Amino acid sequence: MKRLSRPGEGEILLLTASRLLDGRIVWLGEGDHWHESITGAIRFTYEDAGPALERALAEAGQKEVVSVYEVVARDTQPPEPVTTREAIRAHGPSVHPDFSYDHAPVREKESAL
Repeated sequence: MKRLSRPGEGEILLLTASRLLDGRIVWLGEGDHWHESITGAIRFTYEDAGPALERALAEAGQKEVVSVYEVVARDTQPPEPVTTREAIRAHGPSVHPDFSYDHAPVREKESAL
């Protein structure tokens, strides 16, 4: 297993992956369930992240996720990834606010005439 990233002062580790069914970014939450929102992600210390990552990697196929790895985040509510790449993965595309996962408007289907 690769060496874990070491969080700095006021930072924690989260586990993330891609859901196999649709490619959506997911975050490991309570009960080892994967969630689309970073708000439900478990916050790990450096010491706890290693065993959790090993377990998540071992169960990835069964949980239908791929590319499981750790992310360093600021310990805020919700957690905020420290890198731009991970912030985009957590909150959605940066091209326009309407396309953000957090702010995407609900669109109703157009009815056929």
